[in-house]
Amino acid sequence: MSKKTTKILLVDDEPDILEIVSYNLVQEGFEIFTASNGKEAILKAIKEIPDLIIMDVMMPEMDGMEACENIRRIPALNHVIIAFLTARNEDYSQLAGFDAGADDYITKPIKPKLLVSKVRALLRRIKDQDKNSETINIQGIEINREEYKIIKDDIVIALPRKEFELFYLLASKPGKVFKREEILEKVWGNDVVVGGRTIDVHIRKLREKIGDRYFKTIKGVGYKFEV
Repeated sequence: MSKKTTKILLVDDEPDILEIVSYNLVQEGFEIFTASNGKEAILKAIKEIPDLIIMDVMMPEMDGMEACENIRRIPALNHVIIAFLTARNEDYSQLAGFDAGADDYITKPIKPKLLVSKVRALLRRIKDQDKNSETINIQGIEINREEYKIIKDDIVIALPRKEFELFYLLASKPGKVFKREEILEKVWGNDVVVGGRTIDVHIRKLREKIGDRYFKTIKGVGYKFEV
């Protein structure tokens, strides 16, 4: 993915934060759009279809959590990576953020070099994942990686990017037990610090949307896709 064509939507109610972050990312060649609250973020995301959204959690009118949940319900935005901006002293749960559909988080105060490095890592994961586009048909379910679309019983099921990647990984090798460490590395990457409960949250959501019988828990090890 070329930096010149990469779109990033920044969402924060603090003008200074928007200015600082925008400046540093523009210097790297990214195309930047901004919004000051969750409602505005949703409208901007629909209009611009960004590759990455960096969004504050605590905002007026609509906070980041609610905005993230709304964005994840929009099929055209399923591919978008969402990273939350969080202050160290905020009462913020990483698990709650991932449960809302976030892919990662960035801690305030923001250090420009670390921010740019983080953004590059997030976008690199998109590029690496998109290299292996392939359609899988299994158990009457079509998994189209190019379009990030799942069709089951002639019904299209929209999944957020991380849920899709987890489902695609498990379904790519039915019957194989994927260890938690392998799932974290292949779905979230080495650049993201997440706990095992994050996987559990995503598996729970997949069971609700796809069907409980497809996902087998191997206690103390990981998960597999049942055929």
